[in-house]
Order: sequence, then structure tokens, then C-alpha cells
Amino acid sequence: MARWDPGAPERLRQAALDLFDEHGYDAVTVTQIAERAGLTRRTFHRYFPDKREILFAGSERLPPAVAEAVLAADPGLAPLPAALSALREVGTAVSGMVTDSGRRRAVIQSSPELLERERSKSAEVTAALRDALEQRGAGSTEAHLAARVSSIVSEEAFARWADGEGAFTECFDAAETALDAMLAENT
Repeated sequence: MARWDPGAPERLRQAALDLFDEHGYDAVTVTQIAERAGLTRRTFHRYFPDKREILFAGSERLPPAVAEAVLAADPGLAPLPAALSALREVGTAVSGMVTDSGRRRAVIQSSPELLERERSKSAEVTAALRDALEQRGAGSTEAHLAARVSSIVSEEAFARWADGEGAFTECFDAAETALDAMLAENT
């Protein structure tokens, strides 16, 4: 086997998901993941610092991508539509690159540690949205509310998409429609 196998990260991800399915997240070790992938523990650590990163690798790129999309949105959009537009755009790009989203989601849902990590990552995206909306001129309260509400819509869309309810854009539109319906009921 090549020392720097270009397929190693994906093989490690697949091995980890298979093992998490079979034994549960907490019962699986880095060594088991590496062995299942036909690699060494050292190779595992070239790509991932720990087994959690199998599930969260690349998520550090989301906050800057979302902020950039908000800042690039039509300047005439109000804060909430600008945030929703940015999350739809970034979410569509992410959904085109992610594999095994349903399996990943099931593993995360099974572990309090991973759920906390997911919430932290989500909070980072929401903060990036808020900051970008403020840079666009939104007031602090308006930016905060728009960021939180749009993040909830995006999380709902990702959950629907991971559950196989359709393409990400369809799931995002459905989540946004549900929000609009709820708001209309309360006016």
C-alpha cells in the first residue's frame, strides 16, 4: 500500500462509519478504524487528530463561507432573507460534497459528546452570520435574531436532507415554508 494513499481519508471515514454502526461510537477506537481501513494508526493521525474529526472534518470552513455568502448577497435584501440566501447557497454546496449524511447524523444523535460538538459548530456558524449581517448594516438585535432563525431553518433543512426527504434545496425550501406558515399563524 502506498505510504501517502490519496484515498486514505475516505477509507478511514467509511471504516469509522461502519464500525460506529456495528459497535457504537464510544466502543470504537482509532486503532480499530485504521485497521478496518487497512491503514496504520499513524496514517489515521495524518488526516484526523481524533475519531470525532471523522464526523466533523472540514466544518471549520463553514463559518467563513457563510459570512462570505452573506456579504456577497444582494445588498437590497433585509437581514433574514440575506442570511437565508447565504445558508441555502452554502448548504447546497456542502450537500453536494457530503456522503453518508444520514449515517453521520445517526452517530451524532447517539452521543451526548457529539451532540455538544455539533451544537458548538452550529453556534460558530450563527455567530458568523450575525457578524456578517452587522457588517452589512443590520442592528445588533436584528442581526442576532436573523442569524438564529436562519440557522434553525438550515438545521431543519439539513435534518430533512440527511433523512432522505429530497435534494437539499427542496428541504431548505420546505423548512423555510414551514417557518413562514408559523409566522403567518401568529400575525
